[in-house]
Amino acid sequence: MRLHNKVALITGGASGIGEETSYLFAAEGAKVIIADIHKEKINRIVENLRKRGHEVLGIQCDVSKELEVKQLIYQSIEFFGRLDILFNNAGAILPKKLQAISSEEWDHLFKVNVKSIFLTVKHGLDYLKNSEGSIINMASMTGVVGQQNNPAYSATKGAVIALTKAMAIDFAPYNVRVNSLSPAGVNTPLLETWIAKQHNPEKARHAQDRSHLLGRMASSLEIAKVVLFLGSCDSSFITGENIVVDGGATIGYAAGPKPEWANL
Repeated sequence: MRLHNKVALITGGASGIGEETSYLFAAEGAKVIIADIHKEKINRIVENLRKRGHEVLGIQCDVSKELEVKQLIYQSIEFFGRLDILFNNAGAILPKKLQAISSEEWDHLFKVNVKSIFLTVKHGLDYLKNSEGSIINMASMTGVVGQQNNPAYSATKGAVIALTKAMAIDFAPYNVRVNSLSPAGVNTPLLETWIAKQHNPEKARHAQDRSHLLGRMASSLEIAKVVLFLGSCDSSFITGENIVVDGGATIGYAAGPKPEWANL
């Protein structure tokens, strides 16, 4: 097993990519801490994993709030005694034109998508130093190429990529690796929220599939497997990288014509 006896903390771990990663990490031998804002979802996954014989801890947490993050790290260390992998997966989306976004909405999105990473790393770094651990941050293809009518989300994910590289420089002396990954369309509740807010949801879903050179969106498991790679010793000489996992969407976007979703 690739994560035997490793302790992994997954924020946003109760749905979508986070949920799939929780199950995959546990199957690969990790002791998993699932942090999420939705208590019922946490309880369901914890129960399922414990029935399968896995060691797991569920903690309700708003990762945009420092006191809650401090408590999250404290409880994690109290329960498992160490921290080897930190997957900063929690996120929100705000598909609006720039002029329609309020200052409060802008600030909230940055708190959830960027400040949360600052907080988890700030309070978890000493334990990751002890284990020469791995930090994995969830970015997005939109942080690489942008996206029409989604400027705030694009800005937060660009910030995640830059923060990842800066942390990789600072933490390399401690053998703590820091990487990010940038998916394109993934079948998750977050994407469903984006699609539902489009003028024509059915057209939006079809356009998402067609905007990938492989002709479809990714499954959560396909993304979770990349997270597993970054968390395991298989990626032991990789740090400061942003791995684009997009089914060819980025090069399709660069080559033109514009993918259909850009005009929705």
